[in-house]
Amino acid sequence: MAIEIKVPELPESVADGTIATWHVKEGDKVSRDQNLVDIETDKVVLEVVAEADGVIGKIDADEGATVKSKEVIGSIEEGDASAASSKDDEKSEKKEESSSAEKEEQQSADKDDAEESDDADKADASGEEIEVKVPELPESVSEATIATWHVKAGDKVSRDQNLVDIETDKVVLEVVAEADGELSEIIHDEGANVGAKEVIGKIVKGASGSKPAPKAESSEKEASDSDKDADAVSPSVRRLLAEHDIKASDVKGSGKDGRITKEDVEKHVKSSTEKKTESKSASKPAAVSGDRTQKRVPMTRLRKTIAKRLLEAKNSTAMLTTFNEVNMKPIMDIRKTYQKEFEERHGIRLGFMSFYVKAVVEALKRFPEVNASIDGEDIVYHNYFDVSIAVSTPRGLVTPVLRDCDKLSLAEIEAGIKELAIKGRDGKLTMDEMQGGNFTITNGGVFGSLLSTPILNPPQSAILGMHKIQDRPMAVDGKVEILPMMYLAMSYDHRIIDGKESVGFLVTVKNLLEDPQRLLLDI
Repeated sequence: MAIEIKVPELPESVADGTIATWHVKEGDKVSRDQNLVDIETDKVVLEVVAEADGVIGKIDADEGATVKSKEVIGSIEEGDASAASSKDDEKSEKKEESSSAEKEEQQSADKDDAEESDDADKADASGEEIEVKVPELPESVSEATIATWHVKAGDKVSRDQNLVDIETDKVVLEVVAEADGELSEIIHDEGANVGAKEVIGKIVKGASGSKPAPKAESSEKEASDSDKDADAVSPSVRRLLAEHDIKASDVKGSGKDGRITKEDVEKHVKSSTEKKTESKSASKPAAVSGDRTQKRVPMTRLRKTIAKRLLEAKNSTAMLTTFNEVNMKPIMDIRKTYQKEFEERHGIRLGFMSFYVKAVVEALKRFPEVNASIDGEDIVYHNYFDVSIAVSTPRGLVTPVLRDCDKLSLAEIEAGIKELAIKGRDGKLTMDEMQGGNFTITNGGVFGSLLSTPILNPPQSAILGMHKIQDRPMAVDGKVEILPMMYLAMSYDHRIIDGKESVGFLVTVKNLLEDPQRLLLDI
């Protein structure tokens, strides 16, 4: 029986999505809960997993295609497919036919390697020592933290291989190997604070040849085990394994073909906890029954910075929030009418954020106090319009800056926001992209937020929060109509912005969004 692969339910403020990546192709075998395809919306990437074991039958929407909520994008044939199994049989036969020839070639190569090994060892033993140093840090960053070592002492490394991630207040820097060799020493472990140009490890150049290469048979086995772990374990199980720092090989699977389920992981965690509890029961009083595990991890440098800045904003500003609501039907009608032509011409989807940015820029021109900031006892008025866009990333909320928004078209704004969101998700944002900004826009509506009071992003004086678009009964010309309404929330620093300016700014944004033609007519 065929099972339809459908786009998940999208938030009401997100009209459609784009097929970002298919991880399988037609004819591939898939297992239950295996990630099949990533669908990208304005701010988040959604995973679509297989509902059952089977074989991919047909893919209806290719990568780059625009899709809507609950749209069918492919199908799965339940059970094993004969076509797929026959291909595996052919591959197996071919592999057996060529195995004898490969063994003969390998024996010959091993003999040649054995003759040269003594000379190679001597040459490597006298290899040059290279220091692994922290990169040059920006002037505003005094120190960094060793986040993750990807290798350990004694491991072979190759030129340009990423050795260690170093985390600063806002970005993660990669340190790569300058040459082939062996990591002989790690001077600073994970979690250590280091300064610019500080030596954190050493590489012996050329030492990578001193250790015998692993046998091909062993490599094939490791590769197959790795592939099995990656493909057979569902996304939910992978997250659970990572949360408890457990290897998939340590858990005994009870599912089909020995597949690991969430219950298997939970059972393994519970069993490990009980063993630890029993070993300490002689010296400690009996614990409360039930699964009461907890995990303690240090805050990342980025999370510390977020916490510090938010607390500063709360304690050092006279923050106040004002609200309004906007009818989104006009903009939704424009998107519906011109979406296809816009995407064909500019190569990017027309979203809501470009309209928000355009309306904010026009309102900032009319109310310069909102585009200003306090520096000591001075008020600094900015004659340019750099807008910070709040982006949710795996490491936390960041606010990269879209610069000179008054000079950008709707298409250029959409492309800029998409680029910043992808960089934020992949941890590739630079310090220049994170610094500056006169005003911030945050769109909690994509996560379902109906109303909130956004907190200021110092030294900025105001922030605008957009929320979920939801159908509500509204009075229009003495009649009740069902309209897609959205709440606006503007938090501002009352030291520099008075109630008149804040309300006037918010009403201007509301009027521009409800009548987008005003943006073209400058009225």
